[in-house]
Amino acid sequence: MSLEEEDKFYGDAKKYWEGITPTVDGMLGGFAKISPTDINGSHAFLRPFLVVGGGKTETTRALDCGAGIGRITKRLLLPIFKTVDMVELNQKFLDEARSFIGEESSRVDKLFCSGLQDFTPKVGTYDVIWSQWVLGHLTDDHLLKFLKRCQSGLTANGILILKENISGQDREFDELDSSYTRTREELDKVISQSGLNILKCEKQKGFPKGLYDVYMYALQ
Repeated sequence: MSLEEEDKFYGDAKKYWEGITPTVDGMLGGFAKISPTDINGSHAFLRPFLVVGGGKTETTRALDCGAGIGRITKRLLLPIFKTVDMVELNQKFLDEARSFIGEESSRVDKLFCSGLQDFTPKVGTYDVIWSQWVLGHLTDDHLLKFLKRCQSGLTANGILILKENISGQDREFDELDSSYTRTREELDKVISQSGLNILKCEKQKGFPKGLYDVYMYALQ
């Protein structure tokens, strides 16, 4: 991808999200009804890795990547972690986040306004870095580099969770929001190149037919 193509790829995505309303329905492309199923699936996947679920990962600080207005921060991460940081490209979404999250928003510490291609988590900081429905907005090269930076951002027993749409045969490109949907083979390959190990990979259950398959990865 040339620099010009890269600028267009990221610029088109930024423009798309600038036109989206800062609501749960906006974050989920009109599929707000899947949110409870999504959160329940994520919680069940994450819990066994945590000390409270018999695992090794602490629950001090988490990072929500591509956080939007904080749907995952509010419903999944804050009920588990003492402190949550959020990184999100669109300032409008971050401006809405604290009022959306409500009374627990005092435990949301840092709000980073940044695309993930430009974001570096502070070294050794996060017990869990959660990245959901956002990695399609990164080029392959930037995805690889982001995964490596996330690995450095984890605590000793920290884990990186990816939750993404997966395409069947070939990767697909959505011109509307300027994002890729990768195949499992492609995602597995980038993970392998990053030096992270897949601790667990599981398909999200219970989503309506007609949507992409969604897979959750726990990486370390």
